Amino acid sequence: MTVIRQMTYQPAGHRAAAVEMLTFERLRELNDSGTQRADFHVLALVDAGRGAVTVDFLRQPLRERSAVWIAPGAVHRWDDIADLTGDLMLFVPTAPVTHATRELVASPDLVAQWSVPDADWPFVDAARGHLLLEASAAPGVTAAEVPEILLSALIARLRPPQIDARPANPVFRLFRTAVEAHFREHHDASYYARALGYAPRTLSRAVQQATGRTAKAYIVDRIVLEAKRLLAHDRLTAARCASGLGFPDASNFSAFFRTATGVPPGAWQATVGTYV
Repeated sequence: MTVIRQMTYQPAGHRAAAVEMLTFERLRELNDSGTQRADFHVLALVDAGRGAVTVDFLRQPLRERSAVWIAPGAVHRWDDIADLTGDLMLFVPTAPVTHATRELVASPDLVAQWSVPDADWPFVDAARGHLLLEASAAPGVTAAEVPEILLSALIARLRPPQIDARPANPVFRLFRTAVEAHFREHHDASYYARALGYAPRTLSRAVQQATGRTAKAYIVDRIVLEAKRLLAHDRLTAARCASGLGFPDASNFSAFFRTATGVPPGAWQATVGTYV
C-alpha cells in the first residue's frame, strides 16, 4: 500500500518567493504517480493534451485550455500527464494580494477543475506569460511582491467558477470559515449559531441559500471528507479517526460514518486501495 507523501513548500534555491513556476514537462520528471498532500496551492493551466488528476477521490479530466486547482490539504494524484503541456503555479496561501483573491484562496470549497472559455483565454495566457517572465528573472531583479501581484491578476482573469458562485451572504461566509477552523471539535450546528451570534434559523437559512444543504449537512460533509482522507491515506483506524475528529469513541465514529456514507469505515477503507 502506497503511503501518502506530505509535501512542504520549499522554493527553488531556498529563495523566499511566495510563488513558484513549474512546467508539466518538469512535473513528469518529478512525478512518481504517488499520492500526495501539500501545504501549498497548486494551480495548473493546460495548453494542450489530455490527461487526468484525482483530487480527494474524484477523477478530474484535463484537456486543452482547462485549469486545475488543488488546495492545501487536498489529497491528489497525477494519474495521466504524459500528453500535457502547460504550466503550474505553486504558491502559499498568503501570496495573493487583493481582497477578492485572498478571500477566494481561503475558501474551503474551491472548484478542482474547469474549462477556460475561448474568449477569456488570451487574457489568461497574457497574465500567465507576464508571471512566467517575472518568475524567470534573476534574484534581486524583481521586487518580491511583483509575482504576487501578477498571480492575483492571473487568478482574477481565470475566473474560477466559485468567483461567480461565491455567496453574497456574509452569514454563510462566517459559518464556512468557522466550520473549517472547528469541525474537528464541534459537530453541532447550534454551536456555530451561538459562536457567530445568529439565531439557528437565520444560520440555517443562509447555509441553505448558499449551498442547497442544511447547516448540519454541511458540517457532516466536511467531517466525512476529512475522515476519508485519514482512512485512505493516513491509514488510521476507526479509533484514531474518532480521536482526531472529536468523537467519544470508535463506535460513535463508525456509526456516524456508516450513516453518512452507507458503509462502515473499515469496509470503505478496504475499497480505496486502487486509489492510494
